[in-house]
Amino acid sequence: MAALTASQAPGAEVDHRVGDPGKERPDEAQPDGAPGDDAYHTELPPLESPAPPRTSPGPSESGIPASVLAAYKMAARSLGASDAACGLRWELLAAIGKVESGQARGGAVDKSGTTLKPILGPVLNGSGFARIHDTDGGRLDGDKRFDRAVGPMQFIPSTWSRWGADGNGDGSRDPANIQDAALAAAGYLCAGERDLGTKAGLHRSVLSYNDSRAYLRTVLAWYDFYRKGTHKVPDGTGPLPDSPGAGATDGAGKGNGSHGGSGSHKPGKGHGGGNGDGGHDSPAPSPGTPTDLKPVLAGPLTAYTGGTFEQRPRVKAVNASGKAVKGVRIKYTIKGDTDARFPGGRTSATAPTGADGISLAPVIDAGERAGEFTVSATAEGRDLSAAKMHATVSPKYTFARTPEGPLKAPVDSEFTEIKVELEHEKEAAGGVPVTATMITEDGEENTKGPYFKDLFGNEDRSITKTTGGGVLSKKGVLELPAVHTDGHTGTYTLRLTTEDGSTYDIPLKVTAK
Repeated sequence: MAALTASQAPGAEVDHRVGDPGKERPDEAQPDGAPGDDAYHTELPPLESPAPPRTSPGPSESGIPASVLAAYKMAARSLGASDAACGLRWELLAAIGKVESGQARGGAVDKSGTTLKPILGPVLNGSGFARIHDTDGGRLDGDKRFDRAVGPMQFIPSTWSRWGADGNGDGSRDPANIQDAALAAAGYLCAGERDLGTKAGLHRSVLSYNDSRAYLRTVLAWYDFYRKGTHKVPDGTGPLPDSPGAGATDGAGKGNGSHGGSGSHKPGKGHGGGNGDGGHDSPAPSPGTPTDLKPVLAGPLTAYTGGTFEQRPRVKAVNASGKAVKGVRIKYTIKGDTDARFPGGRTSATAPTGADGISLAPVIDAGERAGEFTVSATAEGRDLSAAKMHATVSPKYTFARTPEGPLKAPVDSEFTEIKVELEHEKEAAGGVPVTATMITEDGEENTKGPYFKDLFGNEDRSITKTTGGGVLSKKGVLELPAVHTDGHTGTYTLRLTTEDGSTYDIPLKVTAK
């Protein structure tokens, strides 16, 4: 270890004296006390880690699975571009991920970055580790008596409830997903305005993850190693840890992991099932018991006003081992400021999971109001976190007028040559009926101010015209008749509305003569 910590890369924050508490510097910060387990992998990197040559993959220990490596880099970039920037390097996330779970068990993740099998730390029942009673009803870690650290970055449930993040933008926070877990770990490491560019700040950050000097030495050794060079390897082909701990091979990691101490401070994570049953005296969930719901969308939930969503919300119910669970009734609920609805004008609908564990919601009618909403999926009669899916309703038609801005005319005169172009998916939209209405601030039809004239010369404040079809008139262009002004001054609104609900407002300013 002395040789490893002495061979640091330029600028690497490795303290040669960190293993000797008696020589600890006064500015060496202490951890923030986040509870967790103390099981981690103790393998050390090779003494040398040259950058991988172009013609060969380099040392196997410097290979990081592609999805895992991308998650670390994305998390560091996300934090570096925010107000929470603290000098975090992705190599530190890689070092912690290596020590905590062997890089998500060698990169055993699916296309979304979620571990193929749950990664659990020991049961925190006070036997060789901290004693932490259940804080999540077993939802994340499958244990309703005591907590367990969960996922590739090993968060215990109570800490995940505070620091959990949505790194992949799917609307959910899953500690078993490497993108979510990496971003959460980045935020946790940078908490409290830490400066990881300093030795004290770096050590404070790592110790907050696990209050163990041996842990600090091990993480810093891998941090130094990765800063000297890494290379990408395919998911599932990364080296597996041999020492006990989460994410180890089947022959390692069983039991408590006696190398650890009882006074740990690792963050918390959780998913049911796992590879370490040290002291677990509560019954494991039945194979037919769902422990998680995951969105499995085939594409984005988007639709135009007046239409329906081509993609339908769907979720997969899985048990503690990540296997599909059939027959789970899933309730889908639409929440948001639109009039999107399930059949029958309902805001909720239920659908059971099939043999593949997937439940498919009914088709959603987009309605006539553009906006965004969320579809929340819950398992009826189950205490599981809701799976949330984001949906967007966009106006079917876009309007353009040249020049933009308010039109002006004095009292007792008229606005002339009002022309508006309509497009759908960047193509001119001909033959579209458009209703033009003079409205009040409340959206009601106005009874004073500018008006159209009907065939008999009477005032009319709502008319319907059709955009040109391209034969005798320009395709997609709406030409309105003259708008007359009465004796009232002020700014009025002319609203154009299509049958699907797309709208466009034209301000009309009437001035004194």
